[in-house]
Amino acid sequence: MSCMDVLESIKCFVVDMDGTFYLGNSLLPGAKEFAQCVEKSGKRFFFFTNNSSHNEEECLEKLRRYGYDAKDGTVIISSHVTIDFLKRNRPGKSVYLVGNKNLTGDFTKAEIPLTQDFPDIVVIGFDTELTYEKLNNACNYIAQGAEYIVTHPDVNCPLKDGFMPDVGSYMALIKASTGREPDLIMGKPYAYTVDYVTNRIGCKREEVAFVGDRLETDIAIGVKNGLKAVLVYTGVTTPEMYEKSDIKATAAFENIGELGKALI
Repeated sequence: MSCMDVLESIKCFVVDMDGTFYLGNSLLPGAKEFAQCVEKSGKRFFFFTNNSSHNEEECLEKLRRYGYDAKDGTVIISSHVTIDFLKRNRPGKSVYLVGNKNLTGDFTKAEIPLTQDFPDIVVIGFDTELTYEKLNNACNYIAQGAEYIVTHPDVNCPLKDGFMPDVGSYMALIKASTGREPDLIMGKPYAYTVDYVTNRIGCKREEVAFVGDRLETDIAIGVKNGLKAVLVYTGVTTPEMYEKSDIKATAAFENIGELGKALI
């Protein structure tokens, strides 16, 4: 099957944000054009970010500030997946949450029982307000046997001029301290995220393509779960890195605008 045949079979694109649609304080080349091309082709797209330091309102405001008029309900975050899992599978269980005010607000709004005392579950999110006290408490609770869940596995969050340590870096510290790996990891590239996203957007797996710049999350979610995945070279992955990788996308483009042009 050719690249064009593959793209024709897709009804909905699930698009990464950082490094794919925008970077730093501006949209990436071709971002608006991609959105226009998707609309012209009769397809749909949603945003998905592993970055659990954001909430939906912040993501929408950022996109609009950068010049793209994103519609309400089009942004999905790893925190949404985590909250859905907890409500469906751990109802009433108490949670010690490592997260900033955005993530804490989403958990509170969802009526997840949060505690500072010994919890049933420790949830580690991308905490841009991280303190040593939070890490120390989390490590102690995990070492004492609390269930250990993280919102996503990204080691670093890309910035225009570098990166910030992300949840995967916290995981390495927690393992060094406690000897434990997470019991569950949400976000890309894990199966519960696929189930949540396809159910929310109303598409079958074979009708969905994830689009992103990171091989181990954006592309691996397709490889591991039977979906299409499209790589763009505007974030962490270069063509040279992709050439050496065992993780292969369904298709690869210089930027998201080039993907859009291929649709019409």
